[in-house]
Amino acid sequence: MSLRSELDAVPRETALVVGLVSGSHVVNHLYLVLFPPILATLAADFGVGLAALGVAMGVQAFVNTALQLPYGYLSDNYDRVITLGLCLGLGAIGAGILAVAPTYEVLLVGQAVLGAGVAGHHPAHFPLLSDATSADVRGKAYSAHGFAGNLGFAAPPVVIVGVTALPGATWRHAFGLIAVVGACYGVVACYVLARHVSNEVTRPNPGADDARSETTSRLARVREELRALGRSRPILGLGVVAMLSSTAFWGVSSYLVVFLEDGYDVASGIASLSLTAMFLTGAGLILAGGVLADRFQPGAILAGAYALVGVAVFALASELAPPLVAVGIGVLAGSLGSIGLPARDKLADLLSARGDIGRNFAVVTIGIMIGNTVAPPLFGALIESSGYRATFAFVGAFAVLAAVATVVIVARYRAGL
Repeated sequence: MSLRSELDAVPRETALVVGLVSGSHVVNHLYLVLFPPILATLAADFGVGLAALGVAMGVQAFVNTALQLPYGYLSDNYDRVITLGLCLGLGAIGAGILAVAPTYEVLLVGQAVLGAGVAGHHPAHFPLLSDATSADVRGKAYSAHGFAGNLGFAAPPVVIVGVTALPGATWRHAFGLIAVVGACYGVVACYVLARHVSNEVTRPNPGADDARSETTSRLARVREELRALGRSRPILGLGVVAMLSSTAFWGVSSYLVVFLEDGYDVASGIASLSLTAMFLTGAGLILAGGVLADRFQPGAILAGAYALVGVAVFALASELAPPLVAVGIGVLAGSLGSIGLPARDKLADLLSARGDIGRNFAVVTIGIMIGNTVAPPLFGALIESSGYRATFAFVGAFAVLAAVATVVIVARYRAGL
């Protein structure tokens, strides 16, 4: 069947949910990478160093991590549209605070509010996608979702450069514009989901266990879900894989621009564009990864993707390549892991029962966000103390460990993986 025929065969509700959730992914990922393109500017405007800005990025990621399971509980037990609305609303407020922050301390507050918003997007997105799609196209739905997320990652440098090119405009105007767009999108997306998508998709799945019954107290439900989570070793393992790979990813994406500038003498304009190129390349690779995830066992795809990331990061860390070649290697170092993202999402889906999918994707996202929390301050401090070569070699080691951990999980829980 041709791609056009496959698209024509997709139910209208499925297409609507995938489109709206993918748009939310764009908005949330815009919020996640507001800082890296303008680290030098922020440092000058607020009178702080690279390490302090790494802490600010870590604050956002810490709050994001802490709220994953509460959002997962809300999504699994109450309403996914409410979950998405909280996510997009708080994210827009946080971006607005960043736009007007007069001091570094207020910047930290904005990052915390932003993290409280962004935390809800995976616990809301993946249950919506899973219940709106059939198993034979779910990998492609996850790849469309991931593709949109990478577009969101790629957009901030372009938006910031475009807005600041206007007379009298600064990065604050760019942040404010992003906040307004995010708020408007949140209103539209939640309205359409509430009015035009069935409750079978937007509401939780009926549970098979007593923890979901009406006679069970809320506290008992929480306790039972935590016990079930403790027994879900493959999901916990996948969370570890997500943590390791995320640490590598955020190490590259946070400091690629300054490494190219300081370590390879690449012009700042080209170095900044490398970040956009990295995410655009990753977006294309996610689409390819979606096709692979539906045709082959996802575990092998995921392990292979992380191994390739390790090779590229080690090559970048060597500082042996000519400057323009280093730009290409840096783009690959930050994008090759995208091949495995649909496979990782499909693994989480395969390892989940229908009633716990929001919680399980929250666990995977906790792993992602721990990496996001740790990477900016850790690698920023290492760059200052040990230099770029040692730091990026350490980044590459995290990617290799992610590949090894994936192989271990697949070997232990082999069926269908």
